Amino acid sequence: MNMITTQSAKNLLSIMFAFCIGALNTLVLYPHFFGAADQGLVVFLLSSSNLLMPLIGFGVAQTVIKFHSVYAKPEQQNFLSFIVIVPLLVVLPLGFLAIYFHSTIAILLSVENPIIATYTWVIFAVAFATAYFEIFYSWARVNFKSVTGNIFKEIYPRLTIFLLLLAYEIELIDLDRFFFLLVALYYLRMLVMMFIAFRIQPPTFSFKAPKNVSGILRYSFYLVLAGSAGSLIIDIDKFMLPQYKAIAQTAFYSVGIFTATLIEVPGRALFQILNPLISKAINNQNNAHLAKLYTDSSINLLLLAGWFFLLVNGSIAALFDLIQVDGYETAALVVLMISFAKLIVMSSGASSTILINSKQYRISLMLTIFMAVFVYIGNRISIPIYGINGAALSTLVVLVVFTYVRMAFVYRYFGVYPYNKNTLKAFVVIGLLFAASSSLKMNIHPLASILIKSILITLVYGVLIAVLRLSDTVNGWVVKRTNR
Repeated sequence: MNMITTQSAKNLLSIMFAFCIGALNTLVLYPHFFGAADQGLVVFLLSSSNLLMPLIGFGVAQTVIKFHSVYAKPEQQNFLSFIVIVPLLVVLPLGFLAIYFHSTIAILLSVENPIIATYTWVIFAVAFATAYFEIFYSWARVNFKSVTGNIFKEIYPRLTIFLLLLAYEIELIDLDRFFFLLVALYYLRMLVMMFIAFRIQPPTFSFKAPKNVSGILRYSFYLVLAGSAGSLIIDIDKFMLPQYKAIAQTAFYSVGIFTATLIEVPGRALFQILNPLISKAINNQNNAHLAKLYTDSSINLLLLAGWFFLLVNGSIAALFDLIQVDGYETAALVVLMISFAKLIVMSSGASSTILINSKQYRISLMLTIFMAVFVYIGNRISIPIYGINGAALSTLVVLVVFTYVRMAFVYRYFGVYPYNKNTLKAFVVIGLLFAASSSLKMNIHPLASILIKSILITLVYGVLIAVLRLSDTVNGWVVKRTNR
């Protein structure tokens, strides 16, 4: 587990730094420099590009991870060359359709908020750059070089927004140039990641198809559907809100979602390296190692996500007091619902990764499609009635239900279940500390309140985890430090 721990720790640091920049953007610069309407516009365009990205990438980013370890060294070059070319078969006709029907698409997307029509081109441009970035990032990850790519994946986009918002505030650029530079910087990221990937494993391009090309294309096709459905689950609410409510509501919702997704930070760090390891264990039929990766990821992610859950929800009122812009505080309930859903997802460990890298990947596809359908239906019903809280509620229900369904399928096909008695103890500890921190009111400056509560939560939570011996990894770390 040395490599997992080391690279996950480095990835965690970069992701936490990225979220700090993102927090500054989302909670301070956007509300005060851009305003809710323009913030909602940026969120809508980037969310829409995320919906389109899996189709453009044709699922090959995950295909690289699944099939790379199957091939011997000479064949890997041919496989990677093939993978880079495949998305162009989708991009070229899709690009033609996007250009030809641009006016029609713009009108359809801007019925409630006409400003969207001017910038619909951003959706396709960012989707293409992001799709190819993910392909080259996977190229690096299968060689267990995830740290640099993770910096470009997590920190770079947020730093880009940070700099552009500053330039906009001091009137160096207007809104048109903001979006032009945003797109240009996404393409710069793609080119830099390509250069890094080619240095790690230089390509020898050829038009010769690799072995098992039908299996590769079939898997990629399923991943297109699964990726599109997965993007729907993540971004469909931010896409649908402007169709029913003023675009400022999308800004309020995005603040709540951003704050809640801090819970995912540990998982995003761990899965950068865990994903290719699980794929390799499955390809080598090493079930004992697979079970170990599964159970360890579950308890460790639950404990880390639980810590973030307590930090976020224990100080949410003080956090919104810091923003000092009317309307954003309405997202407090969104934060609680989404963060709880993310906590449950994190507690399931590598269940999704196991399914998608196994012969049962079609099950993962079907589950993701069903989730997307139910989220869409839930949003259609709840957003007109409850607004942003309705969108959060439908996401909460779907994520919790389908997380346990996914775990049931992993148990059926692999005979492993991630939960044990320590899982129950962890949930009890998290629940008790959440109740205590939520009831603790401090009539002091919001920043001081956040700092004091965070220190108290961290100390009490850390002591309880160590005393109850909830994780072998944590116990080993404590023993190592105390024996020095």
